Amino acid sequence: MDNKNQILEGIGQRINDILLKYIKAQSFTFSGGEKDAEIFLMDYLKDIKYFKDHPDYYGTYEIAGDPFNRAVSYAMVKGKGNDTVVLIHHNDVVEVEDYKLLKPYAFTPRTLEEELIKIKSSLPEEAQRDLMEGSYLFGRGVCDMKGGGAIQLALLERYSQINDFKGNVIVIAVPDEENLSAGMRSAVVLLKDLKNKYNLNYKLMINSEPHQRKEKDKGIFSEGSVGKIMPFIYVRGYLSHIGKVFEGFNPLNLMSEIVRNTELNIEFSDIVGNEMAPPPTWLYLKDNKKQYDVSMPLSVSGCFSILTLNRTPQVIMDKVRDICCQSYEAIVKEMQERYKPFADVKKLSSKELPWKVNVVPFAKLYEEASLNYGKDFIDNYKNVVQNIETKFNKGQCSIIECNFELVEFVYQYINDISPRIVYGLVPPYYPNVSNVYYEGLDQGISTLSEQLCSYTEDEFGQKYETEDFYTGISDLSYTSITEGEKTCKALQTYMPLFGDFYSIPINDIEEISMPCINIGPWGKDFHKLTERVYKEDLYNRTPKIINKAIALLLNEPELL
Repeated sequence: MDNKNQILEGIGQRINDILLKYIKAQSFTFSGGEKDAEIFLMDYLKDIKYFKDHPDYYGTYEIAGDPFNRAVSYAMVKGKGNDTVVLIHHNDVVEVEDYKLLKPYAFTPRTLEEELIKIKSSLPEEAQRDLMEGSYLFGRGVCDMKGGGAIQLALLERYSQINDFKGNVIVIAVPDEENLSAGMRSAVVLLKDLKNKYNLNYKLMINSEPHQRKEKDKGIFSEGSVGKIMPFIYVRGYLSHIGKVFEGFNPLNLMSEIVRNTELNIEFSDIVGNEMAPPPTWLYLKDNKKQYDVSMPLSVSGCFSILTLNRTPQVIMDKVRDICCQSYEAIVKEMQERYKPFADVKKLSSKELPWKVNVVPFAKLYEEASLNYGKDFIDNYKNVVQNIETKFNKGQCSIIECNFELVEFVYQYINDISPRIVYGLVPPYYPNVSNVYYEGLDQGISTLSEQLCSYTEDEFGQKYETEDFYTGISDLSYTSITEGEKTCKALQTYMPLFGDFYSIPINDIEEISMPCINIGPWGKDFHKLTERVYKEDLYNRTPKIINKAIALLLNEPELL
């Protein structure tokens, strides 16, 4: 293509063609179906002349030890110079259970629309309006996020037709974003290898996750991504019959206090500028009883999710420890206050309960078991981790269940049977990232959002605003990391599954570290029956905005 100004002609139709084929690969997250997305991408890329001529510039990068043999798919248009823009998207989608009888149509938007019209009265009013207006494309994955992926692929295809392209553009498609981000964690290693092999200078990573709007007439660019961390609490009690309640220690009582002191506790909510992280919420809570009897449960396990803007794992875990100690103290005091009148009436000789506050991180529990039983424990522990990993890979237990199975195993080697709290972390861990944390950021990048906002208003009459964090959680979290060594140490201390089972390539993240932005189409109802993407954004605005960003970053004004 000699005339670069033709770069976007007819691209909306090309995006549509790619998307309708892309979504037919029913790549449900953490399943063998994700391989179908890889197959689609490799078939698509091999038919492009540029990649026929340059087969080394595209391919797959295997995820080590993956139970489904999944891989990261990538393609690069290699132009003049070292400056490089990286485009990423995930190609896994969530299940379609909520589609019920409409499951057969979940991946065929036109037919799905016809079927939804038949049941429109059962849909939310806003979804009904959008359906009848015809301004949205409905279907699983059209919004989250193969729509954004199709935009990236269509743009890369057009760039591959330019004879004297300036700079480099890489598109990376990753699996598993909706689960543990195994794809993105491997993509970091791939990006490091590509950087070293081709001497690339990574300018910026652009994700194309759909954005949700606070105001319908105002789009959003996100210059970062919220972090996520999942503290777990394991409360070990002391058994007794329900007729002898003061002889035991009910872990449910203590866990309830911890839950009440953490659920929606805004003390965990970071504030950066005008943005505030949502407060934490509990995701899992369960006692260890397998059947009914008249004794207290021996232990209770639970975990909650915290979204972060600037706090590190260690800072958060210090806060978790403090709340555990305060909750423990409060429950012991309350139990004692309730025991005294009971002991007076019963004329019991002892007026004091024996319970003392005991709160430890997982690493301390592991250390205690090691001191008690040495090599026997360590060898058995390694075997159990391997067995748990096998069960997880076969879908026989969730990551949370795996975590607590390991904690329960360690407790078999603990001789102290008094009540205590063990706290730690469950995978995955997402670092918080934002361009505001970069010092001395290149002016072209620091002002990019401002330039794009001016462009959208001039080009489309469409206002956009900028936020420092994408709050939906995304793979952009692995574009950079602060205090990597301290983060690694914290994960080793608090996360039982950290190591061979689950790891983060912290050193590689530091090597490929780059600023980031999310530029994606407007979408609604992610993960729901009424998932949809705004057609004007999908086919027209978003590809033009991303192309504008790439033109600015690579100093290639002729693209416009």
